[in-house]
This record gives sequence, C-alpha cells and structure tokens, in this order.
Amino acid sequence: MKPYVFITRKMPDHLLSELYEVAEVKMWEHEDIPVPFDVLQEELERANGLFSLVSDPIHSEHLESAPHLKVIANMAVGYDNIDVQLATKKGIMVCHTPDVLTDTTADLTFALLLATARRIPEAARYISNDEWKQWSPYLLAGMDIHHKTIGIVGMGRIGEAVAKRAKGFDMNILYYNRSRKEEAEQQLGATYCSFVELLQQSDYVVCLAPLTSETKELFDEQAFQEMKNSAIFINASRGGLVKESALQEALEKGIIHGAGLDVFAEEPIRANHPLVQLPNVVAIPHIGSATVETRDAMVKMTVQNIIRVLKGERPLAAVNLKELGV
Repeated sequence: MKPYVFITRKMPDHLLSELYEVAEVKMWEHEDIPVPFDVLQEELERANGLFSLVSDPIHSEHLESAPHLKVIANMAVGYDNIDVQLATKKGIMVCHTPDVLTDTTADLTFALLLATARRIPEAARYISNDEWKQWSPYLLAGMDIHHKTIGIVGMGRIGEAVAKRAKGFDMNILYYNRSRKEEAEQQLGATYCSFVELLQQSDYVVCLAPLTSETKELFDEQAFQEMKNSAIFINASRGGLVKESALQEALEKGIIHGAGLDVFAEEPIRANHPLVQLPNVVAIPHIGSATVETRDAMVKMTVQNIIRVLKGERPLAAVNLKELGV
C-alpha cells in the first residue's frame, strides 16, 4: 500500500503530481479556512506524512495521536507552529522551506519600510477618498530612507538580503544577531552591535529574528523606550516577537514615529484591531513570501521533503536532522 499523506490546505494539483505518484493524498478542500483541530487529529491517526502551513498549530495532542507519522513538512521557513521537541522524541522529521523565499521576503520587507516611511497607503487613500483639493509643500510629507540608519534584528538569510537592498539606498547598516556574520560585514559594510545599541541608533528597526522562547516579546516596553522618537519599526518575521500592547502605547504616545507590520500575535486580525486603527501604522496580511513564483517553489520543496523522507532519504531541509541522527 502507498503511504498516506494529508495536506492541510488546498494546493494546485499540478504541483503535487510527484506526490500523487508515491502516496495516497488527501487534501483539505478549502483555500481560506484552516483545517479544524479535530479533523487534523483524525487524519493524523492514519497519516504517514503531513503537509502543513505555518498557520496550522500542530499540538502535542496531534502528535500523540499520530502513530504512523514520519514527516511533517511545513511550507514555511518558520516552524514555531510545531512541537518540534515532541516530534523529535517520536522520531518524526520536521521539514521546512528555507532559501526559496529569501529574496521575495526581503523585497516585501523593504517595500513595507518604504511604504511606511513615505506614507504611500495613506497617500493612495487620500486620492481614493477624494481629499486632494490642492497641492501644498508638506502634503503627506514622509521620511527619507537614503543615508539613514537601518538596524536589522536577526541577520539570517533574509536579514542579509534586506541589508543588500539597504546598501543600494546608501543606508548605514547595523545588525544584531546571536552570532556575528563577518562575511556580511565585509560584503555589505554592516556593523555588529548590541540589541540596545541598535535600538538607540537606528532610524528604521527591522525585525527578522526567528520566534523562539528566548525571542518571544523581545520588543517590549523597554525596547520601544530605547528607540528614537523618530524611529519606524518594521516586523516581517513573527508577531510573537512583539508585545503588541507595548507597541500600541509607543505609537500612541509618540515614543516611536510609526510601524509597518506584516505579522501579528494572533492571525488573522480584523479591521478593528487596535494597531490597525492607528494612523501611523501600515498593516498587511502576512504576505512576506506571497508571489506566485515563490509560493510554487515552496509547494514543490515541501513535496520533495515529504517524498524523500517517505523513501528513507535525506530531505532537502529539516530542522531536527541532527537530533534524529540523520
């Protein structure tokens, strides 16, 4: 019998052809509705492989009721939605899709920075609301990006790609990371500094760190207090890195100037979310890697991760290879 694979969201059939050849595949037939907890639990009682999204919480209850599961392949770089420790304990490979979305996410991150600094969404609404009656010198005046200081928190692949884009704008590049990246310093002219130094010196603070127990709510009241009151905060990583009540207070009280947010602590959010209501926030719905080309590449990589594990081969990318002795 072929192994059984469950896919938690509707995906294009033509990208799954290789998976259909080696496995019996069932797909949750909704593009915009996450698979319910109980449905996922029932599917995992039988599944050998799981194709999941970062929006799908894979709880300990799911893993405890998955006696045949060999691989969880997350269509994302991040994997904080999965109990990796328990999965590893049960011998389940946890895969993800790094590299293929690096430049796409960096493009979006820098676009969000530009849009927030230059008030582009606000300017578009100004015309669509028929408010443009005359021109004036400071009409919708924003802030320069060129020759300013960008502070990148999390200098992984995406952080380095954002730094490359910042270099093209003649920006001064600071970064904070768990370890120094000397090659990036040499190639990009980036300067390593402490977290506090970065906050104090940066005109644009860009959050690209992974969400871990150590980084949860890294950006709290104290972090925002350390920033310039002219600073703009950009988050294109995970919402859990930010204490949202602290960010709201910082924006309302003028502790910082503005924020561009692609991610939130709880998603999806509604139009009445406190941060969305603020005039100095540009909020977008977690679309960092959302281009057709990149999404297709992510699906293909996720499929290959599953196929390789089911065949007893090394996956393209997994987060617990070492722990499983592979």
